[in-house]
Amino acid sequence: MRKVRSLHPLFTVHRRKIKRVCGFVAGDVRAGRVGGRLFGRGGTLLPVAFVRAVSIILTPLKVTSLPAHPSPAPLPFPAPALSAPVLLTSSVRLLLLACALGCLFSCGEISEGKTLRLAHGLDVSHPVHGGMVRMGEVLDSISDGQLRLKIYSGGQLGTESQNLELLQLGSLAMTKVSAAVMERFAPAYSVLSLPYLFEDRETSFRVLDGPVGQELLAQGAAARLRGLTFFDAGTRSFYTKSAPVRTPADVVGKKVRVQNSPMAVDLIKSLGGSPTPISYGELYTALQQGVVDAAENNLPSYYTSRHYEVTPYYSYDRHTAVPDVLVIGTATWEKLSGQERDWLAVAARSATTFQRESWQAAEEEAVRELTKAGVTFTEVDAAAFRAAVEQMYTAARQDPDLAPILERILTAQ
Repeated sequence: MRKVRSLHPLFTVHRRKIKRVCGFVAGDVRAGRVGGRLFGRGGTLLPVAFVRAVSIILTPLKVTSLPAHPSPAPLPFPAPALSAPVLLTSSVRLLLLACALGCLFSCGEISEGKTLRLAHGLDVSHPVHGGMVRMGEVLDSISDGQLRLKIYSGGQLGTESQNLELLQLGSLAMTKVSAAVMERFAPAYSVLSLPYLFEDRETSFRVLDGPVGQELLAQGAAARLRGLTFFDAGTRSFYTKSAPVRTPADVVGKKVRVQNSPMAVDLIKSLGGSPTPISYGELYTALQQGVVDAAENNLPSYYTSRHYEVTPYYSYDRHTAVPDVLVIGTATWEKLSGQERDWLAVAARSATTFQRESWQAAEEEAVRELTKAGVTFTEVDAAAFRAAVEQMYTAARQDPDLAPILERILTAQ
């Protein structure tokens, strides 16, 4: 571990310890909360109040190894009145001096670190959020604090669409969206919304982590949205209010909430239903009030959203396995150095592995809890559903944006 240069061997401390002890000073420097500036190191200006604090600490110690500095300018605010003298032991003074000197030579490095803001609309208990937390931990570790992640969950910074707009403007660094949402910005993503595309979970991971997946992640760059990795979002199935879905005939005439995705709309139309795009945050109320009769999603989302309270029938048709995409705005990406991009890539890979393992565990937990809550699970006639959507593959093979990548996916399996 690198050490910070000190003015005296007594005060040589490890950089990480300095950061923990005096991070608040760096925060004041960055935010400008302390009035006045005196001098800087490496481009970082130190507050006058900080220099005054060092001089107060040093006075009774008679430390002579420090070089003389000009007297600091007067503070822009009056010193607080003390009703009694404050007595510091020599050991306490030495500790404070060590922290102060550490700040003097490390605050510049702390303030030069970057913090990337990541926003999403999921609950903190969701495995995707857990993957993001792991990403932040890995990023902080491998960059030694020079690149950090701050996560805003539960729609704190807006809806999926609003977050994507913020990415395009450069006001937000990253967000998580379904690949179905990315269809609006890069048509090639539509291929991932084709029903029954992958044979199984492992096959989808192999394809998405390979050349085909990397090509897809790069497709959104023209819209200022660059994909970093694919998170597991399980398989999507129907859940309904009044009766379970067993065959395509059970979907006919039903108003089904879908994502704002052309492929998702086509799926419901192929099954004879009425596709109704509704914001995910408004779906519980829409189901409760009968605005829609059914919806479709994966098990963890069905559980954490508490949609089972108003739609207690979950039918395992497993029509799609649309992954989530961790997206970074190109406005942010282009400002990162090569080293920072490498750190981000390593952290994203680690987060993906962790998230996929967490997802499987979350699915098992969701089934247990949903069963306790009285949800009825039903297996469907999978062959009948596959036959009903075959026309979607016919159309995809005639689409110049989808045909090449569809054939590569099918060949890879």
